[in-house]
Amino acid sequence: MRIDAALAWASNELEGGESPSIDPKVLLSSVLNQSQTYLFTWPDKLINESQLNDYKAMVLRRKKGEPVAYITGSRDFWSLTLATSPHTLIPRPDTEVLVEHVLSWAHARTAHVTAPVSLCDLGTGTGAIALSLASELPKSDVIGVDFLEEAVALAKRNAQTNNISNASFIQSDWFSALEGKVFDAIVSNPPYIELADPHLNEGDVRFEPKSALTSGEDGLDDIKRIINAAPAYLKEGGLIAFEHGFNQGAAVRALLSSAGFSNPSTRKDYGGNDRVTLATL
Repeated sequence: MRIDAALAWASNELEGGESPSIDPKVLLSSVLNQSQTYLFTWPDKLINESQLNDYKAMVLRRKKGEPVAYITGSRDFWSLTLATSPHTLIPRPDTEVLVEHVLSWAHARTAHVTAPVSLCDLGTGTGAIALSLASELPKSDVIGVDFLEEAVALAKRNAQTNNISNASFIQSDWFSALEGKVFDAIVSNPPYIELADPHLNEGDVRFEPKSALTSGEDGLDDIKRIINAAPAYLKEGGLIAFEHGFNQGAAVRALLSSAGFSNPSTRKDYGGNDRVTLATL
């Protein structure tokens, strides 16, 4: 079968899904180990039988709703390509907003502080945030923690694959394995979805680990835990930064103010929704 015919078949199979025009290209690029540009440039190239069978199997999995990132085993985030796993959340573009604002703070800091910045990423998952920050701040010391051993192993593999040596990863229940450590910045994309949120039964999140998604009735349980414990692990003047739900900005700012943090502010994601809140100690 030709490349263009295979794409047309897959688009028809996935019609009515979330992204029937995009998913066939991503899946076929993965099967062929080629860029999407290659698909457009060589639409008449033939796919061999083994590749076609693999492609059909992938399309069937996607038709059943399985996330593309789990099917292909990878997802691009920031400037990196990261391996993914059903043990962790799939990195999403809006999380890059968190990375952008932490980098902006770090670059401003270097204007008057020469020492390398130390950062901690809580609930690191694939390592997306930690590795993005480490790649952009090569003199920094970044540590990512996760409760799941499988996530820690995945983040370590992603560091190695992307040749990032200034990020390390350990297993920890938030701060439990970090006694005695203090950081210039603590960042986190913690679970923040309400337990009863109906969106948990829709789209890709149906396949993602609920422990990485939900956090109590109001979605703020883990954010509260982190805020209450963070002052013991953050240097004076240090930054704390969260990703959170579109309707949680005011609540997160109030929690930070109550815990003694200064100047909490909320920033928008690419869709114009409240998504990231930052404050200093």
